[in-house]
Amino acid sequence: MKTITIAMLMLFSVSLFAQSNTDLKTHYEAYYKQMKKQGDVQGIINAMTHLEVLEPSVARRDTIAYIYLSEGQYMQALNTIGVEKNATDSDINVEVKALALKNLNQPKMALEHFEVLYKRDPNVYLAYEMADMKIQVNDLAGARLNIDYALTNVKDDMKRAFYERQQPYETSMKAALTYLNGLLTFSENKTANMDAALKLMNDALAIDPNFNLARASREALEAQKAQRAQKAAAEKKG
Repeated sequence: MKTITIAMLMLFSVSLFAQSNTDLKTHYEAYYKQMKKQGDVQGIINAMTHLEVLEPSVARRDTIAYIYLSEGQYMQALNTIGVEKNATDSDINVEVKALALKNLNQPKMALEHFEVLYKRDPNVYLAYEMADMKIQVNDLAGARLNIDYALTNVKDDMKRAFYERQQPYETSMKAALTYLNGLLTFSENKTANMDAALKLMNDALAIDPNFNLARASREALEAQKAQRAQKAAAEKKG
């Protein structure tokens, strides 16, 4: 009799738990719709996180991570989906890992995921980002491959945004790639390639005279060239 009573209590508890979960799921689904209607991003994240606890879903986790990324909460995005590279990762999952790690100044780790995206769908925008990071980590041969691909496939109407000034701005992707090519050319040989790098910076400015980063880089190269000339002249006199 005691055994039967315990069994009945357990079945009753399971039934209550299932009913409770269903009620909670219904509640948070309604809460999610309301937060979406109000445009409350944190509310959307909270609702989806509760739903994830109640009913785990890889797709939902990827979406939560993507929302965190969109809000600039890079660590939260990575804490949601991890940083490991998995063959079964969705495109959204890989993109979140790549961009979050890039924004956290982890170019080597970010590049692992950018390479996956590039294999799945090679394009000019990815090639630019990868070349930029490869220059940072001194993978100059890899950067050259990405830039060559991008310069071959870039279209006149493509743009690239820059944020180094207080006011973000856009420039032609051709100008951006020409600038990056100049930066890479200089990095490949900082002595012999000075003039070639300067020419590429001028070429970028010929495409877009308002390209601030190219102008700043040209000025830095010109200053360095002048310093070298002064040093060489001083050594010759000495």
